[in-house]
Amino acid sequence: MQTYTYESTLAASEKVEWAVEDVIGGDKRLDFAKPFLPESFARTAEAPGLCVDAKLKLNQIRGHDYLCAFGLVEEFILPFVVDHVRPHLSGDDYRVRAFLAFASEEAKHIQLFKRFREDFRAGFGTECDVIGPPEAVAKAVLAHSPLAVAILILHIEWMSQRHFTDSVRDEAGLDPQFKSLLRHHWMEEAQHAKLDTLMVRALAEGRSESEILAAVEEYLAIGGMFDESFRTQSELNAASLERAIGRTLPEPARAALVAQQHQALRWTFLGSGMTHPEFLATLGGLSPKARARVEAVAPTFC
Repeated sequence: MQTYTYESTLAASEKVEWAVEDVIGGDKRLDFAKPFLPESFARTAEAPGLCVDAKLKLNQIRGHDYLCAFGLVEEFILPFVVDHVRPHLSGDDYRVRAFLAFASEEAKHIQLFKRFREDFRAGFGTECDVIGPPEAVAKAVLAHSPLAVAILILHIEWMSQRHFTDSVRDEAGLDPQFKSLLRHHWMEEAQHAKLDTLMVRALAEGRSESEILAAVEEYLAIGGMFDESFRTQSELNAASLERAIGRTLPEPARAALVAQQHQALRWTFLGSGMTHPEFLATLGGLSPKARARVEAVAPTFC
């Protein structure tokens, strides 16, 4: 049973507060001799047609797109949270303070990931392109109904929790600096997942089952939009890898790599969120049919 409160999430958030300067800059540098992402969602160990060194570079390219993707989605999470709390500024003090802290932390994460990208560019040695721009993505996402967007954000928050607890926390071989960035992000996202659960429930209150199911269909449509973007990102990653290793990958090995990495991106950002037990529990609380609909779609992205 999900029994979250605004007061308890605010208290937890205040206990783990950190500054961008605490985790990046100065002597806190990325180690390009080590992988950035765990194999469970980088899936580079079995990448076709690559030597060990190329696989390491691909892992680091994936680490780059991973944090850039979080920076991208937080560009629409921030205004959405601000818009959600604005009508309630004269209401429950804990609710207002909790959501304002949520927004402030998302703004901090955007800054953190911009700083990361600067450090990555300086250390990796070649340019790595990513999907975007964030403004266009935010406009496309925020064109959907508030409940659909809140469900998407809930997916993202629980996804980030799963990534750290299931794959990153106990992985000793990762670059310590990259792992630190993920740990600090996770510490605050743990409270965001609870707050967004409360947001989803509030937005669903009083809605008919057909309205809730319509919002779930919108959420799935946004997921489809991102899936197409991840196909593009897998192509961009292959091009980035070619620049990094100084050679063009032969066909059909390149096509096989792009397809394999597209599926890895699908699991990383779609499947791992759609199958998270807490995400599904919230959907089931709104409508068992909503949960069943997402569970039926999820295997495509796993």
